[in-house]
Amino acid sequence: MHLTELLPGEFANIMEINGGSHLVQQLALRGLCPGKRVTMISGRCGPIVVKIHGESLVLGRGMAHKILVDR
Repeated sequence: MHLTELLPGEFANIMEINGGSHLVQQLALRGLCPGKRVTMISGRCGPIVVKIHGESLVLGRGMAHKILVDR
């Protein structure tokens, strides 16, 4: 499933990032890479807000839609 499909408060593990090397690198610099666990904070409309390593991170919907997760 895509990161954008999580509901607020749900946890998920990042499984894969469907994007080019630039996107993968940008997300890795923010701590988002396969194997990491994230918590959805907000994402019904507008940007996606997730928590990773105790920090909030804001992502555009297009970028977040390329992140595949498993609950």
